Amino acid sequence: MEALIVLMKEHLWMVEVFAIVLATAGVRFAARVFMTRLAKKMEHTGNLYDDALIDAARKPLGVGIWILGIAFAAQSVGGTSQAEIFGSIDTIRDVAILWVLVWFALRFTRYIEDHVVSGEHGSTPVDTTTARAVGKLIRASLIITGILLGLQAFGFSISGVLAFGGIGGIAVGFAARDLLANFFGALMIFLDRPFSVGDWVRSPDRDIEGTVEEIGWRLTRIRTFDKRPLYIPNSVFASLAVENPSRMANRRIYETIGLRYADIHTMQAVVEEVEAMLRGHEAIDTSQTLMVNFVSFGASSIDFFIYAFTKTTAWVEFHGIKQDILLRVAQIIAQHEAEIAYPTRTLIVEPEPTD
Repeated sequence: MEALIVLMKEHLWMVEVFAIVLATAGVRFAARVFMTRLAKKMEHTGNLYDDALIDAARKPLGVGIWILGIAFAAQSVGGTSQAEIFGSIDTIRDVAILWVLVWFALRFTRYIEDHVVSGEHGSTPVDTTTARAVGKLIRASLIITGILLGLQAFGFSISGVLAFGGIGGIAVGFAARDLLANFFGALMIFLDRPFSVGDWVRSPDRDIEGTVEEIGWRLTRIRTFDKRPLYIPNSVFASLAVENPSRMANRRIYETIGLRYADIHTMQAVVEEVEAMLRGHEAIDTSQTLMVNFVSFGASSIDFFIYAFTKTTAWVEFHGIKQDILLRVAQIIAQHEAEIAYPTRTLIVEPEPTD
C-alpha cells in the first residue's frame, strides 16, 4: 500500500494534466455550442457589427481556450520540474493570448470590410477602393502593434527597436526605392481616387486598357478586354495620363452622313426631321449639345453630321441606341426619296472633232 501511495504521488501530475486537458476540451465544446446558438440569434438582428463579432470570435476563442488550458497544465507540471522552460510559461501564454486578440481584430476588420463593400446586412455600399485601403491600413497597424507588444513581453526595449528601425529604415529606403515608390503611388491612388475597383480605364500614353480588378500596395491589376491580367506598378501612375470612361456623364454620337448631289433639294427637310427625331428620342439627353447640320460639299456627296449625347454610359446599351438612331436616319432619308451616297466618279468623254 505504501508503495502504491508513493507511486500515485510521483505520477499525480499525469492525472492533473489529464483532468485539465479534459476540462479544457469540455469548455471548448461548450463555447462552440454557445457561439453557434448565439450566431443563429444574431442572424435575425440585421446588425452588421454583432455578426462581425460572432464570426471573428469563433476560431480565436477556441484557440484561446486551448492556450489557457495548456498553459495551466504546463504550470502544473512545472511545479515538480526543474526545466528552465517552465519559467517562461507566463510570458509565452501572454504573448499567445496577445496574438489571439490580434487575430480576432484582423478577422473583425476583414469581415466588416467585405460586407460594407458588398452592401449586405442592409448597409449602404461604399467605395471599394477606399474600404480596401482603410482595411489594409488598420490590419497593418494591428500587426505592427502586436509585434511590438510581443517583443516588449519578451524583454526587448520598444524604444531601442524603434530607434534601430529608424536607422535601418534609411538603409532600406535606399535599397528599396522602387518598392517605396510603388507604396506611395498606391497611397496617392487611394487619396486622389482617379479610378476605383471595377472602373474601366485606359491610358493614351501606353497600351493600357481594361477593368480595374485590384489596387494593391505595390501593383494594380487590370483585366484587359481579351481577359488577360495586366499588372502595373503603382509608381507608373505618377507620370501616366489615365482616362476613366466609367465616370463619363454621357456618351456621344458623332456621325457624318452623305447624300447624293442629286438629292440636295431634300437636304433641308432631312436635316430638320432628323433633329426632331433626336429631340423626341427617349434615350437622348436633350439638355446636352444636340446638332444636326449640313456641313460640307464632299467629293462624292453632300454631308450632314449628327452630334448628340445619350443618357446612358453603358457601352453595350449605347451601341444599341446608336444602331436604332442610324436606322431611323436611313428611314427618314428613304421617306424623302433620297439615297445615301457612296464614292462615285463621272467620266465625261468629249466627242472627237470632225473634219
